[in-house]
Amino acid sequence: MEKMMHLAAQYLAAAGISFVEKKADDSHTNLEWSNDKQRLETHPLSIDGDVLALNYNTFSLEWESPENNTSFTLDGKTHQQVLEWLTNSADSFLGKKYTYDFHYDLPYSIDDSFTFVLDGSKLKELADLRTLTQSSLEKTLAVNGLASDIRIWPHHFDSGAYVVISDDLSIGFGLAVPDTMINEHYFYISGYKGHSGLDTSKFDSLSLGEWKNEGFKGAVLPATNINEEQAVQFFTEAINTYKK
Repeated sequence: MEKMMHLAAQYLAAAGISFVEKKADDSHTNLEWSNDKQRLETHPLSIDGDVLALNYNTFSLEWESPENNTSFTLDGKTHQQVLEWLTNSADSFLGKKYTYDFHYDLPYSIDDSFTFVLDGSKLKELADLRTLTQSSLEKTLAVNGLASDIRIWPHHFDSGAYVVISDDLSIGFGLAVPDTMINEHYFYISGYKGHSGLDTSKFDSLSLGEWKNEGFKGAVLPATNINEEQAVQFFTEAINTYKK
């Protein structure tokens, strides 16, 4: 189900590429998680505020426009059928062409016959995890007096915040999907000077999670059975370590 949602999120990223003013850091492609609506949302796609969303409660794409709203349930639908709906919706609401084309590679491939299949219980787990992450990041920023947008980056499908502490320290932190380092969702935090990750080898141990210094330089905490209080504790303790 994680793979399907990662692939489905690319429809939103493609809308950003197609209709949002290009930014050098690719932020025009990134997404927002709505705790209230339990969905991923694009940046506004028009001056009227059109938004394309991926709803985890209904496993559907939703196009919201001031004139009208429409949705498309993904369960049992093929990639080709989804593209047809998106092409027609973009033409109807924006009078523009939707293009499914990327400048980055995904860990998964997709063809016209790829079919989306719903696993309701697993999708609920993924929605709950995005909600936990959003709330934990919001609270971490608040208790530490920091400010950042919280966005989902469609390439790696991570939720993240990024703050500049000083000329010599910036910090990125959030939730990563399973990868070669950890085979489950995990919270991460990493400090940087410029574009270089800061050495963590001499940092004191964390009460939750652990520091990494080979390849990825930062701290990680597997997300299984972690609550908001623990996630905020992990992030805050690591932030304070970087600031020493």
